[in-house]
Amino acid sequence: MDNQTFTAIADVIKTRRTVKPGMMNGQKVPNEQVQELLVLADWAPTHAYTEPWRFVVYENPQQFCQQHAELYKQQATEENFNQATYNNLMNMGNKASHVVVAIMHRSELSKIPVFEEISAAACAVQNLLLGATALNIASFWSTGGATLKPVMKEFLGLGADDQVMGLLYLGYADEYPAGQRKTPLEEKIKWVQ
Repeated sequence: MDNQTFTAIADVIKTRRTVKPGMMNGQKVPNEQVQELLVLADWAPTHAYTEPWRFVVYENPQQFCQQHAELYKQQATEENFNQATYNNLMNMGNKASHVVVAIMHRSELSKIPVFEEISAAACAVQNLLLGATALNIASFWSTGGATLKPVMKEFLGLGADDQVMGLLYLGYADEYPAGQRKTPLEEKIKWVQ
């Protein structure tokens, strides 16, 4: 790898930002570009080639968001139901182009530790997010509402050992938030000689 390639990759990594769906502008991302992002996701590292990532792509985010809001309401008790959360979930995709549900699919025969499968699926998500940044597509990785609840697994028809990794909202934005790191890198690294 040459220095120019490293610089290009580093730039994409350093400029990836979380862009909440409300900041998106409603323009549609071509399905072909979403497919290209899924190809990048498919090249994530995987132990024993289990390739545990799965994706469900919704071209109509509003339809999914209405279903998500209803799932949230269905699983909530009277004490923990929050109308503002319900309304937020209902309208979350109004300006997004696509919603991609990221899933860790656990093979029944897998002897790979679960944390490795979750890590591989998370790497697939990161590949997708970095590809989106390279294509100037805004993205938001959400785990709110009913995303991590059993009702979502049931809705998606997932197996007992499968896990929803999150909802990926994709779209375009006119502005991107500034990046920041709160803890200096030196405090996160220990060099051993």
